[in-house]
Amino acid sequence: MRFTTTRLCGGEALMAIPSQDCDLNIEHVADVFSKEGCTIKEKDDMILVMIWKDMETTVYPQGKIMFFPLKDKRSCIDHATEILNKLQ
Repeated sequence: MRFTTTRLCGGEALMAIPSQDCDLNIEHVADVFSKEGCTIKEKDDMILVMIWKDMETTVYPQGKIMFFPLKDKRSCIDHATEILNKLQ
């Protein structure tokens, strides 16, 4: 999958934006990652915030994923790919 990355939070965070919308079910995302031991900080129909690999990771239904703190674009894409692959 192809991604665009965007810097946020004064450059301390990166968001991976997939080239195609993914239509993720946030409840399913929460189930998958809570079973992996991730701490779920916030969850509703439009957002999931969890601690994943020592980063605050925010997942949106369209497949956008924000990582904080993270500054490396290649790592952002690699992490987003890993997360989306786990959800297939």
